[in-house]
Amino acid sequence: MLTPEESHIVKALKASRAEAEQAFKQLVDLYKEPLYWHVRHMVKNHDDAHDVLQNTFVKVYRYIHNFKGDSKLYSWMYRIATNEAITFLNKKAKRLNISSQELQEELIENLKADIYFDGDEIQLELQKAVNNLPEKQQQVFIMHYFEGLKYKEIAEILEVSEGALKSNYHHAVQKIKEFLARNQTFNTH
Repeated sequence: MLTPEESHIVKALKASRAEAEQAFKQLVDLYKEPLYWHVRHMVKNHDDAHDVLQNTFVKVYRYIHNFKGDSKLYSWMYRIATNEAITFLNKKAKRLNISSQELQEELIENLKADIYFDGDEIQLELQKAVNNLPEKQQQVFIMHYFEGLKYKEIAEILEVSEGALKSNYHHAVQKIKEFLARNQTFNTH
């Protein structure tokens, strides 16, 4: 299941320290951007995404010996990044003494002031609509719509069937359309 490049990286990461350091740099260069955007869609904030991404790569490096190779390295890393982002959000909500839903609403509101966010009012409304989805539908929608991952890749990352993913995506799209229709605050002409 590993690509030749991933196979080489994993082998080098498990080898001598010098080889591992070089392979880790290669791994970071290869996956930092897609993983950053994956995490960023979840945590909404650039600095928080950067912190979660660092934690993700630390865990990848620390636990590479546990990687069995029965999935793509990319999928394994996405699972780690997803779990790190969820853990980060749960801790942040607990620290602020608010619900996860309230935290997401606050994060979306803060996007307006984020210098790294280049979206418009429609993008903010879409973020709000996605935020109202159940967690699994959010994950599937984000990975497929924003990140362009194929159902097969998402199935491997989330460890669910493609049929379940397609159903989740379909329901997510319907709920988003309904949300946007109900909350239409922008001109559509």
